[in-house]
Amino acid sequence: MTDWTEIVAAVTAVLGGEPAGGALRLRDLWEASGPDEHAQRCVMAHYLADLEPDLAEEVRWDERALAELSHVRGGELAPVGIASAAGLAPSLHLNLGDGCLRQGGTAGTREQLDLGRAAAGALAQDGYGRMIRKGLGGLSRRLDAGAPRQS
Repeated sequence: MTDWTEIVAAVTAVLGGEPAGGALRLRDLWEASGPDEHAQRCVMAHYLADLEPDLAEEVRWDERALAELSHVRGGELAPVGIASAAGLAPSLHLNLGDGCLRQGGTAGTREQLDLGRAAAGALAQDGYGRMIRKGLGGLSRRLDAGAPRQS
């Protein structure tokens, strides 16, 4: 079983200014993870998407994160500070919708935006919840304006 401590250390490296080293570690952990380690794979894919310089690969990682999330239950994400699986869904839909829009896919963007908004009720009324809701609003405005890239 993939150790949450190692995943957290890799994510901490990414967020602490060592994205290349953190990404390398996350990729190694992904390769070592088992197919039933859905919570761990969801978190790793989520961060790997953000680190991916190639847009098509970024979208594939976002799709993997959502696919893994569909198998995550209850508090399985608690080791990384996420109280419930439902609380991560809006962010994952936002990320995939953003990638779809940057690829020029308005139908995929609209679908992810709708799913993200539908899942937003699981977000707390805190800074993270406000950030994701704001992101969904920004994605909606960009979609309506026909703007594929966020600067």
